[in-house]
Amino acid sequence: MELYVTEISKYVIAFLMFLYTLEAFVAFRWRTEKKRTGLYIRQIILMFAVQIACFVQIMARTGKPVYLFFFAFQIIAFSSVLLLFYVIYPDGNRLIINNSCMLMMIGLIMLTRLSYDRAVKQFFIIVASFVVGFIVPEIIFRFEFLKKFTWIYAALGIVAIGIVLLLGAVTNGSKISYTIGGITLQPSEFVKILFLFFMAGALDSAENIWQLFLASAVAAIHVIILVLSKDLGSALIFFVIYLALIYISTENVGYLAIGLSFGALASVIAYKLFSHIQVRVQAWLDPFSDIESTGYQLSQSLFGISSGGWFGLGLYGGTPKSIPFVEQDFIFSAIAEEMGVIFAVLMALICVSTFIEIMRLGYFLRDTYYRLVVCGIGVAYIFQTFLTIGGGSKFIPLTGVTLPFVSYGGSSVLVTIMMIMITQGIFMIRTDERYEAIERMKRRRENERRKEY
Repeated sequence: MELYVTEISKYVIAFLMFLYTLEAFVAFRWRTEKKRTGLYIRQIILMFAVQIACFVQIMARTGKPVYLFFFAFQIIAFSSVLLLFYVIYPDGNRLIINNSCMLMMIGLIMLTRLSYDRAVKQFFIIVASFVVGFIVPEIIFRFEFLKKFTWIYAALGIVAIGIVLLLGAVTNGSKISYTIGGITLQPSEFVKILFLFFMAGALDSAENIWQLFLASAVAAIHVIILVLSKDLGSALIFFVIYLALIYISTENVGYLAIGLSFGALASVIAYKLFSHIQVRVQAWLDPFSDIESTGYQLSQSLFGISSGGWFGLGLYGGTPKSIPFVEQDFIFSAIAEEMGVIFAVLMALICVSTFIEIMRLGYFLRDTYYRLVVCGIGVAYIFQTFLTIGGGSKFIPLTGVTLPFVSYGGSSVLVTIMMIMITQGIFMIRTDERYEAIERMKRRRENERRKEY
């Protein structure tokens, strides 16, 4: 019986995931939230259907009642998040929040299979993050004076990652975190938000090339500190955010080319200076040449992806725990092994759908500051996704960053939820801009009619 349930559920899960992903892209046919209402309802139904099908498979494999209770708590939590969001922020973007919840559900399902204790911890972090996150859109919408703290954001960010460089704990050769009161924090995650607000403010107010140079110099300080801390994944993300915002702000291809040239030069220098990078590049080039040492992690990831096939081995059917740090850096490989390559690709497409929607929101904003913030969030989100999936599938060298919403990691989940909620606050500003434009048009037409009489 267990075998039949596992085999049938694999295909059901893949089919439901396909339907959800299809809806995530069909949404782009309509530009207004009102026309998408039916689509959002179908998405929610499919979202919970995927979760139910996965937990049926887990129960069939394990028979442990504790998983059933955990599943019930997840249903309650995510239902509450979606309902409260729709009630509190009726003008918010529901595609982004739906996709975010779907990805978090997938992450919790996989973490439940890998480490129940970590899954429970991640669940409570998600709930706490949403409690905080629900305040963020209102703050962004109401307090426009937050735009004025450009250089304070830069100073706070540099101090935060500077403390890690000096006092941070070494984890796998990198200084990425420190502990306060028993709570371990990864400041580079939080500094991403400060960096985005700094870059948006600096570029919005820049009137000449010297002001652009000053903003670039401060951005370079952020990246250099992260490189010295050997937090190379975060350094890459910060650098790409900088390049993207410079180009969006100036629309100057020359600046983009200069930035890419400096980035390529810096990569070569970093490769020569840090043995940590040399090991990762060598493992990327040929992980099987030293499969028992430096290439072990990546080779196990590739074995897992290839053994899963199109529809996976089923939850608890593979051996994803053979991959070191699978919950953080290689969760995509674990998903591909047990839930299938089709499911993993569809999950990646949901990430792409979220990115497109964020960038679409940024494109229609009239306020340059908020446009840069939203576009920076979109670029940070998709590039981090690319680094994680690309590293685990041997498309690029490993960078040691987490998959947003899916991987285990408190700081990453909290910050990603905060960033998504910032976009929701800015979406409300865009809606307000549209209402104001409509009102101006109405007043203009009314004045024209009065003049005719």
